[in-house]
Amino acid sequence: MSTLRDLVEEHTGLSPADIDHLHRIAGDWQLLSDLSFADLLLWVPIKGEPRQPREFLCVAQVRPTTAPTAYQDDQVGKIVGGPEVAHLDVAITQERIWREGDPVWYGDTPARHEAIPVRLRDATDLEEGYSEVIAVIGRDTNLSTARTPSQLELNYLTTADDLAQMVADGTFPPPRLPGEITSAPRVGDGLIRLDASGKVTYASPNAQSAYRRLGFNAHLVGEELAKLASRLSGDPLEGNDAAERILASLRGEFPARMEVEARGATVLTRALPLLPAGVPIGALVLVRDVTEVRRRERALMTKDATIREIHHRVKNNLQTVAALLRLQARRVDAPEARMALEESVRRVASIALVHETLSMSSDEAVEFDGIVDRVAQAATEVATTGSPVRIRRDGTFGVLPAEIATSLVMVLNELLINAVEHGFPEPEDEPAAAPVESDGEVVVSAHRFRKQLHVTVADNGRGLPDGFKFEGSNRLGLQIVRALATGELRGSIELRNRAVGGTEAVLVVPLGKR
Repeated sequence: MSTLRDLVEEHTGLSPADIDHLHRIAGDWQLLSDLSFADLLLWVPIKGEPRQPREFLCVAQVRPTTAPTAYQDDQVGKIVGGPEVAHLDVAITQERIWREGDPVWYGDTPARHEAIPVRLRDATDLEEGYSEVIAVIGRDTNLSTARTPSQLELNYLTTADDLAQMVADGTFPPPRLPGEITSAPRVGDGLIRLDASGKVTYASPNAQSAYRRLGFNAHLVGEELAKLASRLSGDPLEGNDAAERILASLRGEFPARMEVEARGATVLTRALPLLPAGVPIGALVLVRDVTEVRRRERALMTKDATIREIHHRVKNNLQTVAALLRLQARRVDAPEARMALEESVRRVASIALVHETLSMSSDEAVEFDGIVDRVAQAATEVATTGSPVRIRRDGTFGVLPAEIATSLVMVLNELLINAVEHGFPEPEDEPAAAPVESDGEVVVSAHRFRKQLHVTVADNGRGLPDGFKFEGSNRLGLQIVRALATGELRGSIELRNRAVGGTEAVLVVPLGKR
């Protein structure tokens, strides 16, 4: 299905400013639909030779959440003309809201037609022959459930008519304020109507309940809402801000949404001026009790902060263990014991890297490329080989969950240390029949394929010794690699000679749900 912008650009000559205004209409018109108990269809006249009546294209549609829809089928993309759209033609030609006419039938559903011209007050294309009215909103009400309206419905319909006139005047919808991506709260969350003096003339049951949560147990009708908001708020500054925003709406402004907190409850409010024909007659205030939503958000933030703190402490503890092992290694005279302790230091430090990254992350996942680069740098620094060895990364690991990252960093640490120390030995230990290139290189390659991470650690060293068997190796590092790769990572690993010389370890790790 084409987007609103695509349809308008293909079939009309409206300017970018016109299209942006239609987007604001479509982003805010659920409010008008719910208040009207009606479907809203956004129609634009298609370009071409003038026709009487014109042909119109439906570029957007919204159904009410407060009443049954008049259309079971999607109308977007439909082009109509002739008597079927005569009411749209009158609205756009005479630049007025059209409400005349008898009910029409869509199958077995009776409906009432209305047409609201959409005016862009600051239209920039008047010199090109376009009218300020750039589109028409069809307001079609399903009459199959018509009944005597209640007080709530009468207030909804009255407010809807005021907003419809503002659409025709070009004063609704308001420009989107920075940081606001939705028009919540909605009509069903709670509605309050104010007169020109700021007193409540109607409050829906949900709005009354929301203010009861804030500590106001009396009826809202007759109260000055700005003073009430200032009085109820637990923070005087927030209370004054809430009151000022309500007063701003009474002056014809469109203030930003805000939250009022009191007695452990949080109520989101949005104030809209009512300016039919440019005359300020009051304001519409939508409210929503978001206490539980904010409580859950705070719980999640606390949980995330606790998890990050745990990772930070684990990292500190691991670094302490590594420091103790390093001190112990300095006091040991036996070369084999010292080497074993130094290898333990590197293993503990590699795990600490993962927890350090997790302590700075907002979730249990890490950007693994940086960890690999730091482990590679550490491997080159501790290399005992006489020839220079360079380690580089090819490809990207991406973001990995913590349960994979912790085991994978240990595997890579062992493979890199093993490649540097055993692939490029001291010159006096090198057999004359198997020379090694003057500059050694180890390449860590990574790519993802079919929910699997494929990792290769390849060097251009002397290769594996004759008769080498990975499964039967008694080296602790290789035993750790094999246990983690097939156990914790649930993958597979293969160690083999390269055809061009050197050794490569090929690791495959599944990334699916564990």
